[in-house]
Amino acid sequence: MSLQLADAEVGDISDIINTELYPIHDSGHVQLQALIEHARAELAEDGCCLLKNFLRPAALEQARLEGLALSDKTFYSVRKVNAYFTEDDTSLPHDDPRRTFMERTSGFVTRDMIAPDAIIHRLYVSPMMKRFIGACLNEPEIFEYADPFAGLVINVMPDGTEQPWHFDTNEFIVSMMTQKPEAGGLFEYAPMIRSRTQENLGAVGKVVRGEDRSRVQELELNPGDLQIFKGRFSVHRVTRVEGATERNTAIFAYSEKPGIIGRAQRTKQLYGRLSEAHLQAERNLVRSDQLLD
Repeated sequence: MSLQLADAEVGDISDIINTELYPIHDSGHVQLQALIEHARAELAEDGCCLLKNFLRPAALEQARLEGLALSDKTFYSVRKVNAYFTEDDTSLPHDDPRRTFMERTSGFVTRDMIAPDAIIHRLYVSPMMKRFIGACLNEPEIFEYADPFAGLVINVMPDGTEQPWHFDTNEFIVSMMTQKPEAGGLFEYAPMIRSRTQENLGAVGKVVRGEDRSRVQELELNPGDLQIFKGRFSVHRVTRVEGATERNTAIFAYSEKPGIIGRAQRTKQLYGRLSEAHLQAERNLVRSDQLLD
């Protein structure tokens, strides 16, 4: 497969997308419209949509190899976090989920380390991709992050690592596994457990403490599957990875408005560093909602 630059003006990714199943290159295709309606229904029902075999096999293998080549650039952190990435507040009741701390041990390769001609970078910047994802979310337009680190990352999870229960800071996230581990690394979530105006702390607390599994769903992810997920409202986790094969997942961060840059504290926790863009954004921060994180 010949390499192509991630040219935002062109962005034709029909050579790497399984267009037989997902004809996103043809906006008028009847099958595409049916796919979009299906995705909207799935997202409305439980905040999650899985599009299996999104990549062509050769493109998936290239993406896997490109991800493995970047593994030595992964920043790992081991720390105790709650589902909101906030500090412990001893004034809160003991059963408040903000008092439940869990070990987070996963690692990330940030966007500034991923070559522009990499498969996942071509996907991320493509207007074709953004139109499709936006349509699935019923958004008139979506935008790449302005964040120099967090817009596109590879989540690297070797043996013994895990992501505990947490909420995302952005309303939705798009991800694609490029390599599956030998065991573990399962994606679990409690669909739409909170809303823009209701934290639902009691229910969240029961999930993160393992007291209530009735809300929890498990999603089987395989390499090449594309997942659209409303992680702002659905608490979720990745269980402990087991075995010598890393769990590698590309995470594509988009937003409903341009210019989004991640919070400084969470950026430092996840990626180990900050840029001037993060510091400036923190000074100019305006919250889009009143949720805890």
